[in-house]
Amino acid sequence: MRENPKTSLKLRYKKVLELGLIISLVLHIFLMQGFKKLERRSVQRTVSLEALQVEEIPQTEQDKSAPAPARPSVPIASEDEDLPEDETIEETFFDEFAEATPPPEPPVDDSAPVFVPHDESPTPVGGMAAIQSILEYPEIALRAGVEGTVLIYAQVDVDGIVKATRVVKSLGNNGTSEAAVKAIRSVKWIPAKQRDKPVRVWVVVPVIFKLK
Repeated sequence: MRENPKTSLKLRYKKVLELGLIISLVLHIFLMQGFKKLERRSVQRTVSLEALQVEEIPQTEQDKSAPAPARPSVPIASEDEDLPEDETIEETFFDEFAEATPPPEPPVDDSAPVFVPHDESPTPVGGMAAIQSILEYPEIALRAGVEGTVLIYAQVDVDGIVKATRVVKSLGNNGTSEAAVKAIRSVKWIPAKQRDKPVRVWVVVPVIFKLK
């Protein structure tokens, strides 16, 4: 009985394919085993190298201990035979300390602004317009074109006279502050009142410098 060539070819192809798969599996197994051995060797080498590394320990400076306190002196008998044996040291007495006199109190500065409670604030006779009307514009400020407001602290006494002044806000070293103080002092003031009684108080006075 004759074999069919197509059937025999299929059987051979199937056997060759199975043999090739078996050979490839065997090769894969050998290769995997070889890679595992190589990984183990590399791990062992890295571990051994890390184990051989020696860390340098920084030197520590020891704190110097404080010197021991000196021993108390022990009295030694004198070899001088001329000293009497019953010689004693007289007791010393401290004089009573004289009581220290306190320093004198600082003088009271009446020119320092101090708030005094009052019912009515002081006002210039004729209002602020009276101050502005007699205000003299300094020549330096006039030429420089200086404009603005100067604030002056003024102490108005019970008789309506300005006793002291202090500059709160100036427009520079151009004579405007001096001119403002002069105008404030030249005006008669109505004193402040507390319960219908005149009192001395400080008040802030704005003086305006404006070119016409």
